[in-house]
Amino acid sequence: MRKKDRKCHLQFSHIQLKNWKNFAGADIDIQSRVFLVGPNASGKSNFLDAFRFLKDIASSGGGFQESINKRRGGVTSIRCLAARRQSDIEIHVALKERDSTSSWVYEIAFNQDKQRRPQLKKERVLRNDEEILNRPDNEDNKDPVRLTQTYLEQVNVNKPFRDLAIFFSSIRYLHIVPQLVREPDRSIGRSNDPFGGDFLEQIAKAPENTRNSRLRRITDALHAAVPQLQEIILWRDGRGTPHLRGKFQHWRPQGAWQTEEQFSDGTLRLMGLLWATMEGDGPLLLEEPELSLHSEIIRVLPQMFARVQRLTGRQVLISTHSPDLLRDEGIGLDEVLLFSPEAEGTRVTTLESLRDIRHLLEEGHSLADVVVPITRPEQVHQLILFGDT
Repeated sequence: MRKKDRKCHLQFSHIQLKNWKNFAGADIDIQSRVFLVGPNASGKSNFLDAFRFLKDIASSGGGFQESINKRRGGVTSIRCLAARRQSDIEIHVALKERDSTSSWVYEIAFNQDKQRRPQLKKERVLRNDEEILNRPDNEDNKDPVRLTQTYLEQVNVNKPFRDLAIFFSSIRYLHIVPQLVREPDRSIGRSNDPFGGDFLEQIAKAPENTRNSRLRRITDALHAAVPQLQEIILWRDGRGTPHLRGKFQHWRPQGAWQTEEQFSDGTLRLMGLLWATMEGDGPLLLEEPELSLHSEIIRVLPQMFARVQRLTGRQVLISTHSPDLLRDEGIGLDEVLLFSPEAEGTRVTTLESLRDIRHLLEEGHSLADVVVPITRPEQVHQLILFGDT
């Protein structure tokens, strides 16, 4: 991305969760680049899903009811098991504009009515500390059916804060499953599939000049990881189904062409990751980008994300289990969120707030050396005994 493309974007600066999945309560600052670390099932994916929920309720074809019932199994599936009398589910986010003092706050709280339908309990918007929406209002009290929809999703009423709706809609989540990419027939009827089911369709839909430019940049980047790869193009078969074709160096002078069916898992995942960094300018949510990649490639990912963030203003949130990803010395303690499962729900803290972590780093330990032991399951050694009679 060239410097002349730099724009001013909104960014999340704070999030507060109440009774959201793993979190009875969470209250945390969000930096421009964030790494989520913690044991399996500690809530990293569910934390990212709070941002995906905001995208869903603001996006065309989504909405409040769809986002809760069809995509998340209803209110009871979302509500934290540690919830007590105060059972409303709440998400509060604060946002700021890059290189500006302008700020936003969006708050939503919901539960379910006697028919188990999702129902808003609160929707509130502030701009520069000035309240511009506070629901339920008098009209909502007269007609409670209105509380089955947010104002965020309604273009006829969200004009005063439409920038917020557009920003939420720009959130991009990615966790490519290579097998879905290899079977393009599965993408029929899919749109913005976070697992890559429509990845080839997304490439095909890009304007030709944009698509070709991005594929050239991806080819150049991939050459460092896959030196034999010389060229990537989009190709459609006789049915019009899009495919990726890659030209690989070969003993024959003209080389050999392969489609995505022959690409390795790591190649497909890295291609998806590189494409996503160039697609859009909203927050990018990544689940374990290190999967299937060589450790030396993993080690440079933080620098790549930092460059994307610096040049575009795009916010990047990454969940990871990889020590290699955390060996980058440029990662700040305020950029790492630690997820710790407890009896009353997962606790989220920044490494910056943990004094012991600071002392270990001052003694010369790397961030990976410090984080891996505290995220390791206590009884992991018992897996060795699996299969004993």
